[in-house]
Amino acid sequence: MIALAIGTFFASFTLLTGGLLELFAALASVGVVVFALTTKRLPLALKVVTFAAGVAMFVVLPFMLLPKIVPPVGKLGVSFFPEDDRSEMIIAIETPPGSNLQYTRLKAQEAARIARAHPEVEYTYTTLGGGTSGSVDEGNLYVRLTPKDKRSQSAEQLAMTLRTEMQRVAGVTLSVFTSDFSGGFKQLQFQVRGNDLASLTQFSDQILEIVKTTPGAVDIGLSTKGQKPELEIELNRGVAGALGVTVGQVAQSLRPAFAGIDVGDWQDPSGEMRNVQVRLTPQARRNADDLSQLPLVVTGPTGAPSTLPLGQVATIKQGLGPAIISHLDRDLVIAVQANTSGRATGDVTADIMKRVNKLTMPPGVEFSLGGDAQSQQEVFGQIFFALGVAVLLMYLILVVQFGSFMDPLAILISLPLSLIGVLLALAVSGNTVNLMSLIGVILLMGIVAKNAILLIDFAKWAREKDGMPLREALIEAGAIRLRPILMTIAGMIPVALGSGEGAQFRAPLGVAIIGGVLTSTLLTLLVIPTFYEVMDEWRSNIATRFGLNPPSTAEHPVPKGAVPAMGD
Repeated sequence: MIALAIGTFFASFTLLTGGLLELFAALASVGVVVFALTTKRLPLALKVVTFAAGVAMFVVLPFMLLPKIVPPVGKLGVSFFPEDDRSEMIIAIETPPGSNLQYTRLKAQEAARIARAHPEVEYTYTTLGGGTSGSVDEGNLYVRLTPKDKRSQSAEQLAMTLRTEMQRVAGVTLSVFTSDFSGGFKQLQFQVRGNDLASLTQFSDQILEIVKTTPGAVDIGLSTKGQKPELEIELNRGVAGALGVTVGQVAQSLRPAFAGIDVGDWQDPSGEMRNVQVRLTPQARRNADDLSQLPLVVTGPTGAPSTLPLGQVATIKQGLGPAIISHLDRDLVIAVQANTSGRATGDVTADIMKRVNKLTMPPGVEFSLGGDAQSQQEVFGQIFFALGVAVLLMYLILVVQFGSFMDPLAILISLPLSLIGVLLALAVSGNTVNLMSLIGVILLMGIVAKNAILLIDFAKWAREKDGMPLREALIEAGAIRLRPILMTIAGMIPVALGSGEGAQFRAPLGVAIIGGVLTSTLLTLLVIPTFYEVMDEWRSNIATRFGLNPPSTAEHPVPKGAVPAMGD
């Protein structure tokens, strides 16, 4: 039974690496191992061979052989948040850098017409401007859907359709968000950091091509939002130093051209005062020759101020630069961003990382994960740590409660038996291992441990007080505990169904608890009584060998003046 418990625990992980076929192969291997350990018909040598064959099958079939020859079926994905249908979505609009408000409005109207053409859409609402850069080349299109029970497509399915149709809108980048858990940022963030912008751009472009060819990655783009035309002004340090010109003076001469200067007030015909600001026309601001003629005030040999053209101390030329320059921990950073569709974020991230790790990273460039992948690593690690501490504290409390270091082991062995039910239920229902399903696992550990505690406690009470034989006490305890266990499963059914709007977010919690309780119940009623009975025999044999008396029970009364039982 110990081999069955350990084998089912490790077999459940094949759902994360392969799928249902690999799980069945692993369970068949566990069956061979259990048969080799329990059968009495085979000679010892043949038992050893059968046991070794079962272990070899467990290692080779599900983890090495089947994944290479059979496509994964029912593979369980990993993501940070579960899929959620809230009957709404947001379409992020990004026009080329430098686009004016009118151009962005036209593209937003075109996207809104495509969205409203679907009967699942109730209305749309458009906001332009703002965003992270505060420019008018960004906007959001809010799409309100009909209630979940009145449409045939889910929000994610409609988003996939809209992504395909939005490709007809030229001159704009559109990204569809079915949830706003990431605060308006895309789910996948691959961050390239360093101090050399050229190296960052080169390496991020390589990652961008990898992400574009990865199945499941959609709405792909860069945090720099591409490149836009810019004017590069390079100061001739030698000439400028000879004339006493500083960088600040050059910047001050450019200020009237781009930011403008206030020259006074003007009273309009209605009598209202207006501020007057002067700056170059847009055509002149884009012409390097016009900018080179801007006057620069310098001090002459006699000390009197004089002017000279900016082009005499600086070189002005056209160039391309990033539309947005971001920093992270004082380093320049370019993020390759993407959403996912049709696949779990963890699976898409793993496929991308396999190919990124094969790239040669330029000197001075660092690569890191952001977005949901970074949050997933941090939060999942904290959950697993809390779960381990909880199991340790549970064992210590049970030691005090039962007055024995061995009885709690029979209870704790029920915890890994529930894992295969959790992962199998999530895989069959189409869910993923996510934040809500892990919260369900934490709740499940308490439920399973409670059921095992009551089962063992009832068996100990019936044996010690009523003198019932151990096996009969365990059988009766299992029958009595079956009804409340089934009530726990029934109570989780509404949560697992997730039929209402927003309820889909909590569905993995209910699915995880139901799957875990089902398998732990079936295996617990078989494994825990057997393990407890075997453990009791071991304890009695050890006590007899060292001259101690067996445990004090009404089944086997202890003579007066006997030595206390070991461990009690």
